[in-house]
Amino acid sequence: MCGIIGYIGDKKASDILISGLSHLEYRGYDSSGIALMNNNNVEVYKAQGKLINLINILKEKENHLLNYNIGIGHIRWATHGAPSIVNAHPHTCCFNNLTLVHNGIIENYQEIKEELIKEGYNFLSQTDTEVAANLIAKEYTKTKNLLDAMQMAVKKMKGAFAFCAIHKDEPDKIVVAKRNAPLVIGLGQGENFVASDIPAIIEYTKKAIYLTDHQVGVVKKDSVEIYDENDNKVENKIEYLPFEAMAISKMGFKHFMLKEIHEQGDVVRNVLSGKLLQIDKSIKLDEFKLNKEQIKKISRVQIIACGTSLHAGLVGKYIIEKFAKIPVDVEPSSEYIYRDTIADENTLVIGISQSGETADTITAIKQVKQKHSHIAIITNRADSTMARLADSLLPISAGIEVSVAATKSYMAQLISLYILSIYLHEQLGFSDFKEEIQNLKQELLELPNKVEALLEDTENIKKIAKKYSNFKDFIFIARGINFPSALEGALKLKEISYINATGYGAGELKHGPIAMLDNNMPVLAILNTGIVYDKVLSNCEEAKARQARLIGVTNYMAEKDIPLFDDLITIPFCSDLISPAVNIVVLQLLAYYISEYLGKDVDQPRNLAKSVTVE
Repeated sequence: MCGIIGYIGDKKASDILISGLSHLEYRGYDSSGIALMNNNNVEVYKAQGKLINLINILKEKENHLLNYNIGIGHIRWATHGAPSIVNAHPHTCCFNNLTLVHNGIIENYQEIKEELIKEGYNFLSQTDTEVAANLIAKEYTKTKNLLDAMQMAVKKMKGAFAFCAIHKDEPDKIVVAKRNAPLVIGLGQGENFVASDIPAIIEYTKKAIYLTDHQVGVVKKDSVEIYDENDNKVENKIEYLPFEAMAISKMGFKHFMLKEIHEQGDVVRNVLSGKLLQIDKSIKLDEFKLNKEQIKKISRVQIIACGTSLHAGLVGKYIIEKFAKIPVDVEPSSEYIYRDTIADENTLVIGISQSGETADTITAIKQVKQKHSHIAIITNRADSTMARLADSLLPISAGIEVSVAATKSYMAQLISLYILSIYLHEQLGFSDFKEEIQNLKQELLELPNKVEALLEDTENIKKIAKKYSNFKDFIFIARGINFPSALEGALKLKEISYINATGYGAGELKHGPIAMLDNNMPVLAILNTGIVYDKVLSNCEEAKARQARLIGVTNYMAEKDIPLFDDLITIPFCSDLISPAVNIVVLQLLAYYISEYLGKDVDQPRNLAKSVTVE
């Protein structure tokens, strides 16, 4: 989940590395560091904590660093060893001639480390990266060639990694390697770049080469050479980067999260564009590669995802089962990969990930591909590892999401699942639900306006957020299709405010959690008109009888029921079926404003990273 950056050219490398790292902070921010090379001299600078600490160190060296035109940088999310300067990257081998940055985990690092210690190698940190640096250095003593040393070393490592290495004796190059962790090479004129993700380099270049697994490469300022695991030179396709630098600007908002919440109306429009044309026309989904006959053979659907994407998948289960009449299992990727995989050629597997680089989900997808199931990937990154594994790629087109807490990508995933569900229904030729399908299509078309209307007036949500910002615990309850909304609302709150929030199916409240209720335990209930409204209302009465403070989120409430609630948040009227896409905006805003009142780091909450590239 760390971020890496590399530069080689004629410009001041430290400025480019710091700029790149600032756009990779979503991948981790426990510590940071850069290594700069000038001829045969390498200087390493590190800092614990946020990137600003490293920037302050470099300010004192500004003139000194003018002539350093090659460098590698790193921003860390700690896996091996606590956040500290000694554990921060870059790491130097014990010979002090090779310097390395790394994203991922080396699973057999302890075994390699023990062998190296026996041979006299010394270690200062607790990281697996320092082990890799010394292993590559050991191979260099044999080969006297950094590329060959990298190739030999990576063949001895197990796990997921992306490496950037420089060596004092080869001062004209950066050597890179990739396995199960993202790495992209940006191409310039008389300069080249290396990065974990394109936001780090988008302001400098629009052309890039994506490394694939088991590839190594030599990056010089005027050339790039890539080799496969058998040392054969290969020509990777040059691709044009799809984002603009403006996409990583706050555009006047205080935080990226607030900006991204406000972008959700346009996100819905983007997902629907070209797919939902008219309510009386069938959904157009050319990206889905199964034909009608193949769709009719689908006997089960498995949705595999993590975190927020998992909650989107739970909503997807409701609508796919309702309209396609196919049983759907939804499972965390991290659990899916450690049990027997029950799937076959008649199983549709849907992998969902904002980044497309979620390690657990990638492993699960690779595992189930061996069962010959059809793999549909819903992701925000059409250039990602998961996208390249897809049989059907359903890009959600949400644009770059910088804030660690997912908001607009969740909305886009929801809408993609609605579209896919309707598409499956229509391809299967069902004659029922015709009116309900048309109503749902109409509501999808109206959804952007409803989201934007909700965002126009947030004063009530701000007031409620301030009122409840000092509570230490929170419970979210809902039933039916909004049960995942309760889970996602609770997740948003604990992610960015560190309040202990838990989501429950409202009917489960009395099966244990009700024991926690008193006047110090706020309960937020989602109540939308529909078959579960009265049941959730009854559960609210049970909570109120235990002195819990009640917040209601609703699209309608009878006058007689209003006094039951301490606070109410009203959303634009919508059907129960589409309500998760409206309710979530309220829950995102509530979490945001509570976090802001508490003075938390909204965009970069502690211990978290945007792209989870380790299992």
